[in-house]
Amino acid sequence: MPSHTLPTARWAVLLAAVVALLVGLVSPAQALAGAFAPTQSKGNRGSDVAALQYLLNAQGAGLTADGVFGAGTDSAVRSFQSAKGLDSDGIVGPNTWKALTPTVREGSQGEAVKAVQHLLNAKRGAGLTVDGAFGPGTASAVRTFQGHAGLGADGIVGPDTWTNLLWHYEYVDYNAGTLCNQSPDGNSSADWGTAAAVGQLEAAARSFSALGRGKLPVGDVSFEHGGSITGHASHQVGLDADLWPVRTDAAQCGGSRITWQSAAYDRGATRELVKALLAAAPGHVKFVYFNDPQLIAEGLTVQYPNHDNHLHIRYCEPVHPNASYQC
Repeated sequence: MPSHTLPTARWAVLLAAVVALLVGLVSPAQALAGAFAPTQSKGNRGSDVAALQYLLNAQGAGLTADGVFGAGTDSAVRSFQSAKGLDSDGIVGPNTWKALTPTVREGSQGEAVKAVQHLLNAKRGAGLTVDGAFGPGTASAVRTFQGHAGLGADGIVGPDTWTNLLWHYEYVDYNAGTLCNQSPDGNSSADWGTAAAVGQLEAAARSFSALGRGKLPVGDVSFEHGGSITGHASHQVGLDADLWPVRTDAAQCGGSRITWQSAAYDRGATRELVKALLAAAPGHVKFVYFNDPQLIAEGLTVQYPNHDNHLHIRYCEPVHPNASYQC
């Protein structure tokens, strides 16, 4: 064997090791390995619904992209499904999303581009103008998201980018003046939920705020990409949220945390809060845990250990990989 063969092989191994190290250094901290196209249906709210409406408009639906999955959106979904030979059930699952989401890239125009821009703004704070023109700014935002999600950062929105963008969680909007942020277990970054959960929670907070009983305090929801969370066996899939009961002085965002047995507990206002939560997500609330026996008797909440001082709402979808989150 020639004398130079062994050093060359060693250099090849060394070079491979260096390349692997460099790839590891530039890889995103969290790849979205568990991403899937989230099911949406009548009663849902949020940025995924708005994206759906833009995509349906690309098929001629003529919807207002308001993020509310109402009767008009339901009818448009069923018509699209029928036209594509899909089950016309009004449930937007993987097959319907796939049929709705074309590949778009720099130079593309239209409603599908608006869907991309809207999702990037809602989930990654991209600050794009939702104008349907896929220009350099949109391409840059797409590449940034792809790097964040562990995808090839080519700026092209194809099937994998669509799936990850739809699945990615959204941060609760505490700047709207209707919610406040609480972190009882030190989970200061656990304020992310699915687009539907966040949209529905924010809608309930707007309704409750109109009653003049103060802001809605939000404890833990989930981390940005889900996963294990300190102090909770759940809160891992972006569909659970902890909320504080309402105080008689409406100071639940500033005063001490109370239980349903506390003198400062306002049962009437807490009742209205639960009603607002249910009304904002018709057919998409699995349960509300809270141990006030009167609200339990009224069928508004469900008893569960250690839920004297907070409400736990679980949102659900008609189809979900985890049976615990199926409606």
